[in-house]
Amino acid sequence: MTTRRYDIDALRVIAFALLILYHVCMLYVADWGWHVKSQYQNEWLQWPMIFLNRWRMSLLFLISGLAIGLFNPAGAAGRFALSRTWRLFLPLLFGMFFIVPVQPYCQGVSNGLVEPGFGAFMLRYWSFQPWPKDAFDGWQYGITWNHLWYLAYLWVYTLLLCVLLPALESSIGKRLQAAVCGLRGAGLIVLPALPLVLYLTTLAKYFPTTNDLIHDWFQHALYFSVLLYGYVMACSTALWQELLRLRHVTLALALVIFAIYVAWNLQLGEHPSDLMVAGVRCMRGFYLWTALLTILGWGHALLNRPFRWLPYATEAVFPWYVLHQSLIVLVAYWLIPLHLGPVLEPVLVIIATVGGCALLHEFVIRRTALLRPLFGLKSMSSRRPFAAPAVAVIALASIADDVR
Repeated sequence: MTTRRYDIDALRVIAFALLILYHVCMLYVADWGWHVKSQYQNEWLQWPMIFLNRWRMSLLFLISGLAIGLFNPAGAAGRFALSRTWRLFLPLLFGMFFIVPVQPYCQGVSNGLVEPGFGAFMLRYWSFQPWPKDAFDGWQYGITWNHLWYLAYLWVYTLLLCVLLPALESSIGKRLQAAVCGLRGAGLIVLPALPLVLYLTTLAKYFPTTNDLIHDWFQHALYFSVLLYGYVMACSTALWQELLRLRHVTLALALVIFAIYVAWNLQLGEHPSDLMVAGVRCMRGFYLWTALLTILGWGHALLNRPFRWLPYATEAVFPWYVLHQSLIVLVAYWLIPLHLGPVLEPVLVIIATVGGCALLHEFVIRRTALLRPLFGLKSMSSRRPFAAPAVAVIALASIADDVR
């Protein structure tokens, strides 16, 4: 393995690029609620989006765990927690107050429950007063974080991991980590998946996804476990060699398990038995883990080299992440009434979103000292030089420090 883990940086960029595409598709997938919806909706989009949906957020938390493990904050947990608070909590607050509000505004006006006039909306939004019921996602709190929930969750998980570091670095903790990193073959494919399957067959039934931090216990169990897996797996050379060796097997398994999952899902009907639902969720858990193993294995095989675009893209990820959904919602809000058709409308949404992220990041955010920390970037004095933004159109937001 190289000293610098280019594959982890590249996977982060690709994962957030998929996030932009996924959120654009939310405009057009039938029967899935979102902040605004186009009239050009299709049911066929559901299955490719489910293919991504079942592992996309887990991949982001896994990558975050890998980044923390490679950074190795043991012995400086307090300082690391403070730096993560600065890098995550400050952009979260700024985003909630100044970047996200356009999303509830567009949603509320589209629903007919918010009066047009963005200035008046902002004054009320900043007052933390409840809005009319279902005006927008988070109406009952008066303010919302929408897609920035990931920053809140990652911040909390990072602090919790820092609290657990003494236990993880104890003799017992190191033996447990060694046991995980010593898994090979079927053991690596099956054993780490079992807790994920358990969460899906128990907690998921009682704690549906909310993204509100307080009542989201299924997602907390799933995402924090995956983050811990990443932390433990990060520095094991032998384990990464095993991921390389298994990548063909895990790819085949992931595709087969997903096919079974889809077929089983289609057989559930309106009133499925608890046993049928549990079986489907078991398949979902094993698909999630085999997909993550596949992505790590193939990523290590194909992406662990110094691409010229990677340093710029790695920096761009965080600002793009903060900006992208607000741009998608705003552009769609403007374009939907024009009835441009099922091809031109999504093409324009993608072009405007990518172009807006690229222009705002390159010419405003990264060149303005005051804005850099508000979008998760290092200060101008501490940043490293890198190649010009030749392929900035594929970059998105960076949640952790550059991986070493």
